[in-house]
Amino acid sequence: MQGETDLAVLIGGMKPRLRNGVYVFATLPPGQPAPPTVEPVMVFREAEGCTFILTEGDAAKLGLDVTFRCRMITLEIHSALEAVGFLAAITTRLAASGMGVNPVSAFYHDHLFVPADRAEEAVALLEEMAREA
Repeated sequence: MQGETDLAVLIGGMKPRLRNGVYVFATLPPGQPAPPTVEPVMVFREAEGCTFILTEGDAAKLGLDVTFRCRMITLEIHSALEAVGFLAAITTRLAASGMGVNPVSAFYHDHLFVPADRAEEAVALLEEMAREA
């Protein structure tokens, strides 16, 4: 199944869905194994350590130091990994309202991690953006 590459179609067809729960970012230094019960929504390895995005509750149970309380928005349109400008347009729109965002691209969808207290505002901005397209 091929993802969409047309920017106008991506923006006009996206359906931002706010996921349940609050997420956080945590990191472990290189070589330190992840707790065996950790179930992150994302893992990324960097030279400085391993980053996890996981629910706030799971992080607390594991005793992990965390940062960036956020909510996850899934952009429900199958965007191609080689699509040009989709996340740039979205992050520019959110930045114009003074909102930081941490985007993650997966095979089928793009996901946005936005400040927990501004999640509904982010969804409204994205829905407005889709209507304008």
